Amino acid sequence: MIAYVLKTLWRHRTRTLLTVTGAAVAMFVFCFVGSVQEGLHRLTNGADADRSLIVFQENRFCPTSSRLPEDYSRKIKEVPGVRDVMPIQVWTNNCRASLDIVVFNGADPEQIQRSRPIKLTSGDWSQFKSQRDAAIVGRNVAQRRGLKTGDQFSIGEISVKVAGVFESTVPSEENLIYTSLAFLQYTRGLDAAGLVTQHEVMLTDDAEPDRVAAEIDEMLRSGSVATKTRRKGAFQASTLSDLVDLIGFAHWLGYACVGLVLSLVATTTVMSVQDRIKEYAVLQTIGVRPARAMRLVLAESTLLCLVGGVAGTMLALAALGIGGFAIGAEGATIAFRPSLGLAVSGTIVSLIVGVAAGLAPAIQAATVPIVNSLRQA
Repeated sequence: MIAYVLKTLWRHRTRTLLTVTGAAVAMFVFCFVGSVQEGLHRLTNGADADRSLIVFQENRFCPTSSRLPEDYSRKIKEVPGVRDVMPIQVWTNNCRASLDIVVFNGADPEQIQRSRPIKLTSGDWSQFKSQRDAAIVGRNVAQRRGLKTGDQFSIGEISVKVAGVFESTVPSEENLIYTSLAFLQYTRGLDAAGLVTQHEVMLTDDAEPDRVAAEIDEMLRSGSVATKTRRKGAFQASTLSDLVDLIGFAHWLGYACVGLVLSLVATTTVMSVQDRIKEYAVLQTIGVRPARAMRLVLAESTLLCLVGGVAGTMLALAALGIGGFAIGAEGATIAFRPSLGLAVSGTIVSLIVGVAAGLAPAIQAATVPIVNSLRQA
């Protein structure tokens, strides 16, 4: 009966095409929303989210307002449980939420290579380490800005030479540009000699993060600048607090898209059954059992939803892979990246919605009164 189902859909090809297109658009939005939520989860619950600390100036938010002495790193290393400390100077072109945020992280090149899960896809580390104004650029930034190794890139007061492009197992890293710490500190207009934005603290395996954070703040309380130390994941969640609320609201947009697909496919299937009510009566007359009539209608609605849903899911994954999209605020970025989880969830949701949308019309087709239906003109 598969051929029968296909012929039924082809008989009203315009309606079928519109339904498939609507389902595809809705699932496209659903997958995009899901990608944003996955990006936020990766950022705040990554491998280093609980095993690293960020020391930031107390009561400061945007990176441009946090100015800590660089030599705090020497004192922080003395705290039990601290494995290493990396002073970082952060510069961003926009502290507000932006889809094209550019974030520079200035740090010691040796520490960057040692502590960051990044791999150069072009260029080499030696040029980055030896040339003061050299930078390595995350793959997403290079893609959005059209940058490649050897290019000169300028934004605001900062001008760097691209020494390499890197990829990372941590998607948010691919939205950063790394330079040497000294370069950002002595860039004209930043006035940050001897100062850094934050200190990133790597902990030993047996260290208790909250205890170490409290000890760092207590030790530095008598210093020239008071600090607030938090786990890296908590720090990034706090930095992106406004976006977290917005993404939480967008979660409901994803559910609305699923509801739209359900309503659209159900309406199309009901119309299809009503148009062919006499046909279902004839099928029962020649021996087609009610259960099989139900399966025919369910197959029709499921096929409509699966074709549209899978098409929308694949388009969303392709757009996410090609676009290199990211949204950020205050120097932290959320990367939108395609994933196997998105593909699987998009397909499963399409399948479930297709079955749910066809239940009511399937029951109608299976319980059609044969005599009355055959009398219809």
